[in-house]
Amino acid sequence: MWGTARKSHRILVVDDNVDGAISLASLVQLWGHEAFLAHDGPGALAAARQHRPEVILLDIGLPKINGYEVAQYLRCHPELGRPLIIAVTGYSQPRDHCRALESGFDHFMVKPCDLSQLESLLSEAPDVREAVPA
Repeated sequence: MWGTARKSHRILVVDDNVDGAISLASLVQLWGHEAFLAHDGPGALAAARQHRPEVILLDIGLPKINGYEVAQYLRCHPELGRPLIIAVTGYSQPRDHCRALESGFDHFMVKPCDLSQLESLLSEAPDVREAVPA
C-alpha cells in the first residue's frame, strides 16, 4: 500500500532529531503529502500557525516546549484547526501513552514506527482544509 495515499494532507513533522525529521518528511512526501518541518516546541507552534497542517507527527521529547505542551496548546486554540496529532516518540512507557492522550494526541506510535500503521492513519485522516480559514 505504500505510495498510494488516497488523500493529500499538509503534514507537520516535529522532531529535534533533524535527520529523523527530514527522513520522515521525505517519506510522507513520497506518499503524496505536503510536509513541513520543525525541530522544537516553539518552532512547532509557529509552523502550525503558518501552515495549518491537517496532521502533526509530533515527538514528545522536544527542547524548550515538550510535545505534551505543544499538543495541549493546539487543543486550546481552535483557531489553529483540529489537526490529527500523532505522537512519534521514543517514550514507550504506559504512563507516556496515557499522558499523551490526556494532552490531546490522537494516536501514539513508538519509534521506530510501523510504516504501514502510519500510512493507514494518514489515509484515514480527515480533510479539514475547507473547515479551517487560511
